[in-house]
Amino acid sequence: MKFFEDLRIGERRELGTHTFTAESIKAFARRYDPQLFHTDEEAAARSHFGGLCASGWQTGAVSMRLIALGNQRDIEALRASGQDVPDIGPSPGVRDLRWFKPVYAGDTISYALEIKDLRDAGPPGYGLVVSETTGTNQAGELVYSAQGAVFVERKRNRKG
Repeated sequence: MKFFEDLRIGERRELGTHTFTAESIKAFARRYDPQLFHTDEEAAARSHFGGLCASGWQTGAVSMRLIALGNQRDIEALRASGQDVPDIGPSPGVRDLRWFKPVYAGDTISYALEIKDLRDAGPPGYGLVVSETTGTNQAGELVYSAQGAVFVERKRNRKG
């Protein structure tokens, strides 16, 4: 992660991929979204989805995991090179969460994040970064998107 002043609108980051297995779909759904088309393959086949599909909440949770892991890697790299590490967070929330197509067992989703806006807002010493995270399946179809925001420290906030 960069300091607020170093970020640019349109900057895009590939977050990684995730393959949704039947086992992981059912395990997540049993715990958090126990609808039959997420937990029971036979019932899912008879549903309007026509097969077992992931909870939309699972697609979002995977996205968040990839964002957090990417930030952790960036922080470790900055520290290893002796650079200052910006403070990140908190987030004032997510908007426009959308699930465009079902994510079926076996689908591999590629996630990416693009900065959409940089605002002079938030606590003193921070700026607000507004980004859109997307998930695209192996056929190139958009299956997920969400607009998120997070406060990121400004360089001028640092003393010394």
